[in-house]
Amino acid sequence: MKKNTLAAMLAVSLTAFAGAAVAQDLRVAVDPTYEPFVYKNSNGQLVGFNIDFSNAVCEALARKCVFVEQVWDSMIPGLQSRKYDVIISDMSITEERKKVVDFTDRYYKTPGTIVVKKSLDYKDHDSLKGLTLGVLKGSTHERYAEGELAPKGVKVVAYEAQDQVYLDINAGRLDGTVADKVEVTGGFLGKPEGADFHAVGPDLLEPKYFGEGMGIALRKGQPELKEQLNATIKKLREDGQYAEIAKKYFDFDPYGQD
Repeated sequence: MKKNTLAAMLAVSLTAFAGAAVAQDLRVAVDPTYEPFVYKNSNGQLVGFNIDFSNAVCEALARKCVFVEQVWDSMIPGLQSRKYDVIISDMSITEERKKVVDFTDRYYKTPGTIVVKKSLDYKDHDSLKGLTLGVLKGSTHERYAEGELAPKGVKVVAYEAQDQVYLDINAGRLDGTVADKVEVTGGFLGKPEGADFHAVGPDLLEPKYFGEGMGIALRKGQPELKEQLNATIKKLREDGQYAEIAKKYFDFDPYGQD
């Protein structure tokens, strides 16, 4: 009964939008440097969990996803200037961001982590004094590093893309990073160049920095679109599509715990 009611609600919502924006393309902003969430394969095609999830959302809404590549630090300005319609690119739902954009319910929640060389004798954050850590500019990980690690004597350097952080770690210009635990595992630690590094300390989940999980960001003043997106996220969770997509990239449920 619950599934039937949800399907009916979504159908009514879609019908209400027929002839309007629903039939149009849905322009989706992504940062393609965040494996396994969004990245490019050997053929230069956008792939990853967010891409498959976005396509499932668009299919449910009878719209076509058109992906727009955007550097992370300009994500919200690009949304506000109508360069795209939504952001489905690992954006945490934080109180600060909710002041300028709207969010759906979360569609996944994974912790952050600190990554340094295995040779470092890490005991706590004080052990990081004197290190230089790279972070994604404008990210929750940058906020955490500036708020918690910089006071401990860590130099925090922000980059336009996470893959640039890994390049500078490999070049010896950085001692490590603060990043999403799943992303850094797939994008760095699980590769040969990350063999001498590991994650240290507890998982980073403090709501003060990391918010409520990752949501779809959209411009304020679009309650109908927000309702549609929330109904679709719920539908994909309940009908098993979310789980099917997730198992292609993870060996756990990325939706996370409440």
